[in-house]
Amino acid sequence: IIVVLVFIPLFYLQGIEGRIFAPLGIAYITSIIASLVVSLTVTPVLCSYLLGKKNHLKHINLAFWRKKKSIESVDAAHEPDSGLVRWLKKQDLKLLHWGLKRTRLVAGTAIVLIIIAISMVPFFGTEFLPPFNEGSFTINVVAPAGTSLPESNKLGTIAEKQILKVPEVALTSRRTGRAELDEHAEPPSYSEIDVALKPGGRKRTEVLEDIRNNLSVLKGVTVNIGQPISHRLDHLLSGVRAQVAVKIFGNDLLTLRTNAEQLKSVISVIPGVVDVQVENQVMVPQLMIKLDRLAVQRYGLQVGKVADELEVFYNGKVVSQILDGQKSFDIVLRTDDSTRSNLEAIRNTQIAASDGSLIPLREIAIIELENNINAVNHENTQRRIVVSANVQGRDLGSTVNDMQVAVKKDLPLQEGYYLQWDGQFESQQSATKLITILSIFSVAGIFLVLFSHFKSSRIALQIMLNIPLALIGSVIAVMFTGGVFSIATMVGFITLTGIASRNGIMMISHYIHLVQHEGEVFGDKMIIRGSLERMVPVLMTALVAAFALIPLTMDASAPGKEILYPVATVILGGLISSTLLDMIVTPVVFKLFGEKALKTYLDAQQQKDM
Repeated sequence: IIVVLVFIPLFYLQGIEGRIFAPLGIAYITSIIASLVVSLTVTPVLCSYLLGKKNHLKHINLAFWRKKKSIESVDAAHEPDSGLVRWLKKQDLKLLHWGLKRTRLVAGTAIVLIIIAISMVPFFGTEFLPPFNEGSFTINVVAPAGTSLPESNKLGTIAEKQILKVPEVALTSRRTGRAELDEHAEPPSYSEIDVALKPGGRKRTEVLEDIRNNLSVLKGVTVNIGQPISHRLDHLLSGVRAQVAVKIFGNDLLTLRTNAEQLKSVISVIPGVVDVQVENQVMVPQLMIKLDRLAVQRYGLQVGKVADELEVFYNGKVVSQILDGQKSFDIVLRTDDSTRSNLEAIRNTQIAASDGSLIPLREIAIIELENNINAVNHENTQRRIVVSANVQGRDLGSTVNDMQVAVKKDLPLQEGYYLQWDGQFESQQSATKLITILSIFSVAGIFLVLFSHFKSSRIALQIMLNIPLALIGSVIAVMFTGGVFSIATMVGFITLTGIASRNGIMMISHYIHLVQHEGEVFGDKMIIRGSLERMVPVLMTALVAAFALIPLTMDASAPGKEILYPVATVILGGLISSTLLDMIVTPVVFKLFGEKALKTYLDAQQQKDM
């Protein structure tokens, strides 16, 4: 039940993170339920066949003998344990004697370690997802709008030659422009280069730095470097193929452009920020026909009808289609290209009046060429422009925080204009907030489950003490593996919460069993006996989980391990700390606070039996 509760937050994750981690929760819960069914059905049957009656009677006699003798005086010859287990119990016995005489010191040290671990978390870097190692790069080279296809092809060829100078690059392939009917149509000024890397070689960050330096010879173009899957994830998150997308909203196009250029200059100097670019917009000549409403009315015409006729005349209108086998082609009605590009011919365009006479267009409209932005983008019905960037050599969270501080200080926006931070940073913040809120409810659910069984809030809290004890090892593991906290790291700690709780349940439930069913009296002797008898199950549980996780922690940079590596390292680190500290902290805490809780539990059981 506890494992199911701790995984509930994963099923409420939205977007990409939900798609990635929800199956992990399903697999884990399914495995635990299957294990529960097997332990209640198959395991008892196998025990009855495989353990044997002789071995069974030996353990019964030994248990009866232990009730008569002190656990400290058990002779090694009568122990059914191996030499290693006897040595471990001997060391654990020394540790228990030392700790139970210094309860306040042990409890105080545990509290200090927990506080230190919690206080270190805000200083970690943050990422949305761990950086992928896909073994290839996707490089976008964007020339100014209006660049012809042959010229863009030349730029793409130069870019490929510069990329191939890097020793680790095996080959490149390029697409310049995309068909108009393509799902991701791009203009001829856009080139996308796929770069395959040779196995081995230098670190990925060093290769990226070399590629960027080689491409810096291309002036007047914008370059964005990413990876195939990562680029598509970024595009899904923000509509931009970059990790960070800063969207500026406002009404005036020129003001938006000015703000975007200022924003670019502000964030470009932030350490770790690379591939900064403003949404590709250029000034292009546009034909402006401004109808004079009074003149149109004077000739008995309607403004809307004249505008519709001019749109058909110059922009064109699909009037039919031609079928050629399986293909269809639109028939577009419009004037010829020479008339559409001749300003004087446009002014002399004849418009039919209501009495049948023909009126030159210049009599009812002002016709002129104006320079204007080639594209106007809207989001939520508002005009916007995007400044995008990638992060290299630093974690995403601290880099974006530095960017936000610099922008707030050096980029005062006009009234009616505002910024919106999008991309991986926004997704990381929203996912972290959601997991944190839902985890609070999961922890409350764990407490209620434990309280419903033990009928004591003190016992429930003592069992849950293993969760912050596990946090100590998790924080150390994160610190030694880069110091970056991602959604995968949080998923690892969620998984660890359920595993760590089992140690406390095994220890404390056995203390209760000794008092309730084996005649032990609350005190050091009972706690020592219970701790030693539960040492092997606790260690075996931890070791089995650790051995399963070790293969995932062997190579952090291996392709395919990017998501599972931080999950495994967090669980492994927390498992080590919670298991080792559980050997001394749980007995000490139970000695300090367990007597009253134990009495409450036994009274509740007695009333239940009556």
